[in-house]
Amino acid sequence: MATNCEYISFESTGYFSKMMIDYVKGDEKLHKFYKYPVSLDGIQASIEARKKFDTPRNLLVQELRKQYKDFSLSETQEQNLDLLLKENTFTVCTAHQPNIFTGPLYFIYKILHAVKLAHHLNEQISDSNFVPVYYMGSEDADLDELGHINLEGEKLEWETKQTGAVGRMKVDKQLMKLIERIAGQIEITDHGKELVQLFKNCYKEGELIQQATLKLVNELFKDFGLLILIPDNAHLKAHFTPVVKKELLEQFSHLIVEETTKELTEHYKAQASGREINLFYLTETKRERIEKEGETYRVSELGLSWSETEILDEVDNHPDRFSANVILRGVFQETVLPNIAFIGGGGEIAYWLELKKVFEACNVPYPVLVIRNSFVLFNQLHKEQAEKLGFEITDIFQPTEKLINQVVARESNQQLTLVKEKEQLRELYSHLKEVTGKIDITLSQHTEALLAKAMDRVEALEKKMLRAEKRKFEAQQRQVNKLREHLFPKNSLQERLDNFSSFYAKHGKELLSELYNSSSALDQQFCLLQLD
Repeated sequence: MATNCEYISFESTGYFSKMMIDYVKGDEKLHKFYKYPVSLDGIQASIEARKKFDTPRNLLVQELRKQYKDFSLSETQEQNLDLLLKENTFTVCTAHQPNIFTGPLYFIYKILHAVKLAHHLNEQISDSNFVPVYYMGSEDADLDELGHINLEGEKLEWETKQTGAVGRMKVDKQLMKLIERIAGQIEITDHGKELVQLFKNCYKEGELIQQATLKLVNELFKDFGLLILIPDNAHLKAHFTPVVKKELLEQFSHLIVEETTKELTEHYKAQASGREINLFYLTETKRERIEKEGETYRVSELGLSWSETEILDEVDNHPDRFSANVILRGVFQETVLPNIAFIGGGGEIAYWLELKKVFEACNVPYPVLVIRNSFVLFNQLHKEQAEKLGFEITDIFQPTEKLINQVVARESNQQLTLVKEKEQLRELYSHLKEVTGKIDITLSQHTEALLAKAMDRVEALEKKMLRAEKRKFEAQQRQVNKLREHLFPKNSLQERLDNFSSFYAKHGKELLSELYNSSSALDQQFCLLQLD
């Protein structure tokens, strides 16, 4: 582990859901919704289940080699491709859509966690091999989510008129303009020109977004041995057609998820509700819902309809036109990969917890679910700013207002609380209640109401005192606000908003090495990483 990182619990950050915190803690309420614990024992149990499933290894490697035919692979990648053909080789997988220029920082964190866990398992389990895989969700059509990055506080959007699966969209002039805008912000830094050139090499006009993403992620992570799978592939999808047909004929997944979410919502907010048919119909420019009306299957937005026989023939003849949504996407992933562990964020794990019975209905192994690593990246200046304000860097997770109040309370020489006075007030009204109660019991109740009003006014006065005193500490308030905005932009976790570009531009590939070294494998913790 790197020496410049500090680990804290997810719970202590205040930024994660109750369900995620309970999952990390192994809370009993969630046990029935997943199969294996996050431990070496859980991994071993997942391996044993996976051994009993007929993974299409030859097909997988064949399609990966086609995908990589024009690439120069690292020695480790070549070894990993060969290893995938062996029955004792398993994958550690993470999945994400092809956000332009990788999107938010956690895209990078997820991949490095998969790499770290695979390497860790190779050290711990001698009779098996483990290969890290990034499974690209290139059929996602949510351009609002995938078509922008946040760079140094500025949102850069891809203004394209293309529609459909984002992975099938093409790099256009508007996207090339974004690269120039990125260049204007980062080229002056040590590794900025290197990164801009990498973007230009990967995002060439006319290139499919999924292909550009493949090139970019491969360049960043090939030395780690990462393999990338684009599952928008007719041959891989042909292997998944039994599940597609089952869904079309039985609409089985919706009923299962509905039942599971009903149980989950007794304690938590459910994530994925699904639809009656959890499949989309995919064309070059559209990804639209398939619906059943009576005995007819329709894609209304495209004016298409089929009988039962016709749509089953369509699945056989054009498997690439059928796209799983969030409910069935994981089943497809686990059908074509020899996977034993899945790395996901809190939201992803939350919907995977709804899907165990869907996997069982498809007779597909359900993996160990591992919460991805999270980081806050800071530098020496941030640390010094925190210390000057009287805080440790871990204190900065607290809300801005709370931090400012602490600064004022610590540095002011005025009395800012009325604790003693409120206690005296309670004593006075207690005495009044005793006096009035002897005359008429209803006056005791009236006295209690008067106390409540008086306490409200004193507490309001207390807040006004603090606000008035805060005005004397405007410089410190600005410093707290600035520090919080750097580390928690828009009061969100840095990793959920900022792109990696500004960090890579300063640190180069050393950024990836530091993140890898600071990544945990199975510990599921939050890391504060100092980069200088």
